[in-house]
Amino acid sequence: MTRTSRKAASFTESVIREMTRLSLAHGAVNLAQGFPDFACPQELKDAAKAAIDGDVNQYAVTWGAKSFRDAIAGKVARTYAGWTIDPEREICVTCGSTEAMIAACLALLDPGDEVVIFEPWYENYGPDTILSGAVPRYVTLHEPEWSIDAAELQAAFGPKTRAIIVNTPHNPTGKVFSVDELAAIAGLCEKWDAWVFTDEIYEHIH
Repeated sequence: MTRTSRKAASFTESVIREMTRLSLAHGAVNLAQGFPDFACPQELKDAAKAAIDGDVNQYAVTWGAKSFRDAIAGKVARTYAGWTIDPEREICVTCGSTEAMIAACLALLDPGDEVVIFEPWYENYGPDTILSGAVPRYVTLHEPEWSIDAAELQAAFGPKTRAIIVNTPHNPTGKVFSVDELAAIAGLCEKWDAWVFTDEIYEHIH
């Protein structure tokens, strides 16, 4: 008899995969995936070919190559005034933000913890929480401005709250959380001693 775990059985198929299948079947424009419509920059192609020719083919340092971590720290310092990031202790490179989010959840959540998630939400946040043994607590973003109801947000927090996931600009609505909204979230996290998992993959899209 073949069966999956109760955790795995609670997940539906990826929305992205289903939308991709439907768009192919009906000849529609696929908005479910971020396909680049431009060529890869030549300098990246050249660097990749140089690495192959130079036999750079061993496992990398698991938290990211030093030169790359140094570059990330430099970018943060240039972008955010007053931020100084230690590339040796405060940066970990992952294979995209999806891996980063599940790694953070597995590292910091325990069974029975609760995680506040705004809905609609990027489809991995719920499974990341459940796979970590935690319980998602959903807070609705209300149309048409995708606003937060302060009472609903406060009610989602409590003694079991371990973290909240904040994605701004938000996927899939495009909402950018306001300073007041972020301050309210910060206040609740301070009150309940909760982590903030921030997914800011779209931070430079204006």
